[in-house]
Amino acid sequence: MSREHIPTDELLTPAEVATMFRVDPKTVTRWAKAGKLTSIRTLGGHRRYKKAEVVALMAGTVQEATPQPAAQGTIE
Repeated sequence: MSREHIPTDELLTPAEVATMFRVDPKTVTRWAKAGKLTSIRTLGGHRRYKKAEVVALMAGTVQEATPQPAAQGTIE
C-alpha cells in the first residue's frame, strides 16, 4: 500500500488553521467532518490540513465536498 508523501511544511495543525480564520480549533475539526476541508491523520491520530487547500478556502475557491440539503417547505 503506497501513501502520498506530503512535506510537513505544507501541512497545518488545527490550531494554525484556526488562527488563520480566527476561530476555535474545534471549529476547524467540525469543518473537516462537514467536508469543507480534507484532513490527514498522523500516525498518532492527529489531524493535519493541506496548506494549499486552506488558502483556497480562505480565497473562497473551494467547494464543499457534500452539498447542503434543500430547505424544507415552500416560500410563498
